[in-house]
Amino acid sequence: MRGKGEQEKEVLEFASAINVSAGGALVAIRRSLPLFSQVSVEIPTAPFASAQTFPQAVRLLPAQIIRLTHGEGHHLMGLKFAAPIDTPMSDRRGRTRKTVSSV
Repeated sequence: MRGKGEQEKEVLEFASAINVSAGGALVAIRRSLPLFSQVSVEIPTAPFASAQTFPQAVRLLPAQIIRLTHGEGHHLMGLKFAAPIDTPMSDRRGRTRKTVSSV
């Protein structure tokens, strides 16, 4: 996980995923980051026989910390991904809502 800590200092920290879904994740991390800060999550993926379906070995996912619980020696962070991880990257960048035509 990469983000900005106190005094806007860059933080790179290993995290343990407790739960991951298409929309977000719950992770345990040793260093606390500010609530509602933007982070980047790097998730390694297993190599597949079909490289066209899953061309990347690592996914970089922008996310926001929406929940923070402090524990002894770790912090639990609830993350919301900027876009669901089950959609292709090309769909994430140009996603717009269809407007209703008045005609």
